[in-house]
Amino acid sequence: MRNCLVDPRPLLRFDFGPLHPFKIYRLGLTYSLMEAYGLTRLPGVYSVIPRQATETEATSFHSLSYLEVLRLCDTGLWVPSLFSHGLGTSDNPVFPGVYEWGMLVAGASLQCAEEILAGRARVAFNLAGGLHHAMASRASGFCHINDGAVAIHALVAAGKRVAYVDIDAHHGDGVQHAFYTTDRALTVSVHQSGSTLFPGSGFANEMGEAAGRGYAVNVPLLPGARDDVFEKAYVEVLLPVLRAFDPDVLVTQLGADALLGDRVAGLSMSLPQFERMVAGFRELGKPWLALGGGGYDVGNVARAWTLAWAQMNGVVLPDGETPAGWQEEAAGYGVAARILRGDSDSEPSPTRVMQDLERTIAALRETILPVLGRAV
Repeated sequence: MRNCLVDPRPLLRFDFGPLHPFKIYRLGLTYSLMEAYGLTRLPGVYSVIPRQATETEATSFHSLSYLEVLRLCDTGLWVPSLFSHGLGTSDNPVFPGVYEWGMLVAGASLQCAEEILAGRARVAFNLAGGLHHAMASRASGFCHINDGAVAIHALVAAGKRVAYVDIDAHHGDGVQHAFYTTDRALTVSVHQSGSTLFPGSGFANEMGEAAGRGYAVNVPLLPGARDDVFEKAYVEVLLPVLRAFDPDVLVTQLGADALLGDRVAGLSMSLPQFERMVAGFRELGKPWLALGGGGYDVGNVARAWTLAWAQMNGVVLPDGETPAGWQEEAAGYGVAARILRGDSDSEPSPTRVMQDLERTIAALRETILPVLGRAV
């Protein structure tokens, strides 16, 4: 079975602005690092060029009125109803091509879903995707179009049961909202607690409603969580719920902002731990649609998603320095990432952080896992 990678280079012409923390050039640097390691030329790997989602495809989640306002914003000029849709703020600026940007990212995630549904790809990765905060009628958290929700809708419409797992530092609120009342999609988010970080949601008692009750799983972590906490969350929550739900397709949001050194969040996952979690997703053996997400230390982003794509293809990259040519390219953006996996750090999480996670796990064992048919 072949693996599909979305080529992000056609997206590099868009720009959130010089002072915005969301740097689209991180996509180009990631792709360049993948190329430097030969990961874009592996046997069985093929690429697709992003296409725009159609209005019909996008309205599987977004309102038509919101899409129309966003389309008017494509010139980068102010339009009526801007602020009521979360647009024109410091988080969600309007810039030339903003509608095209959002629809291209969504279209790329839909392409990944199409490749999986057609049986052409076992794994499909859109590193530009994972814009998980956008709501049906509102931009939010640097996200204008919720590509993950749109792609999952396409999978569910094709009769697939979908598990969505989000390891971004921020709660995957938009995707959770999209599927909060259905049992056709399981949403799982491991993130920094909403008490300390945007978007202020994602608490363990958010479990879904109606037919979806028990199909939303949240693991909020206190700031300072390190590898031991992420490993415990993976082994004692993610694996049991995924095995219990037994999806037809796995969708993951692989935000890199939970990594140590990120400028926005307060978590401390190492690159080796990130790599281990991705390897664990591969070992589930499910058709897999992978999305990017947050990440505001560009060196972390490029290394994390390169390691992820390697793991998706069963490749373990050697330890040591990143390729010299890539380091030169990265330096042109002020990015320094000399060691592929960064510094090894096995320091344990603060006791209060681990104890808080243990309370969350105990609560989920009583509420979520019995609903999914596997009490552990």
